[in-house]
Amino acid sequence: MAPPVPGATSAWVVESPGPIASAPLRRLERTTPEPGPDRLLLRVRACGVCRTDLHLAEGDLPPRRPRCTPGHEVVGEVVAAGPGVTGLREGDRLGAAWLAGTCGRCRHCRAGRENLCPGSRYTGWDIDGGFADHILVDAPFTYRLPEGWRDEDAAPLLCAGIIGYRALRLAELPPGGRLGIYGFGASAHLTAQLAVAQGATVHVVTRSARAQRLARELGAASAGAGDPPEPLDSAILFAPAGGLVPVALAALDRGGTLAIAGIHLSAVPPLDYDVHLFQERTVRSVTANTREDGRAFLAEAARLRPAVRVTRYPLRQADRALSDLATGRITGVAVLMAP
Repeated sequence: MAPPVPGATSAWVVESPGPIASAPLRRLERTTPEPGPDRLLLRVRACGVCRTDLHLAEGDLPPRRPRCTPGHEVVGEVVAAGPGVTGLREGDRLGAAWLAGTCGRCRHCRAGRENLCPGSRYTGWDIDGGFADHILVDAPFTYRLPEGWRDEDAAPLLCAGIIGYRALRLAELPPGGRLGIYGFGASAHLTAQLAVAQGATVHVVTRSARAQRLARELGAASAGAGDPPEPLDSAILFAPAGGLVPVALAALDRGGTLAIAGIHLSAVPPLDYDVHLFQERTVRSVTANTREDGRAFLAEAARLRPAVRVTRYPLRQADRALSDLATGRITGVAVLMAP
């Protein structure tokens, strides 16, 4: 591909959703957009690669617009600001996350539950995301990032971290409780560290030997492919495998809660009321996040400094990063780096 020309932005787009082996992404040049009212143009410095991006590319998550650019864990710097933007200036480093905008008027927004807004919009799904040189964002939906974090370490905080934080909260883990984590990718490896810091006993269930080793390094009491060694007070399902829902529910103690953290989940097998739900066991989904979740998690991350296991890729290899994610070759999180 020819090098970018002045005024052009290089971006990856979902050209034709399908299996990652069918090359659903294409790289092209677009005119660099100009920010409108209350919007910012950011030069992308790093962008995390989330499993949601893979679901979008493969068609599990139907694109909401043609040729959408994936990527919603964006660390960027302000290049230009539209009318109405205050308190920010050129060169400021900001984060852009999954939640890109809400109506601000519906009953969910008014109640502080903007993640449930019917008019909510999402980065890399409704608007073009961070698999690009530049991105347009709504200023009120950006985050100040903790000082001292490298771009590649800060990027995963913006979805893997925030969604994991919300999932942990909705799992209602009691103080000193026993938490099961099913699947151990980008979000799980950050969430496990939060739970350990809170005094929890963490049991990780994953088939990957590399992920099992990482879980133990990060403080998990156990990590294996079988059932946890003791009943669980709470569990979080990160793997997009509906077949694990009854498995995780059966591992809960009385009164336990299972939180399902993914936006996409394969079919859930039938549940047996006595085995999976009786004795006040609860199952709940996790839908996006609120900005308050983001601010609270970033403050917690600044305090705890969780280790982020990063595999770096240049932006021009976004297709390879998604392929490696699809085939399980990434332990931790993949991050695309600006040239």
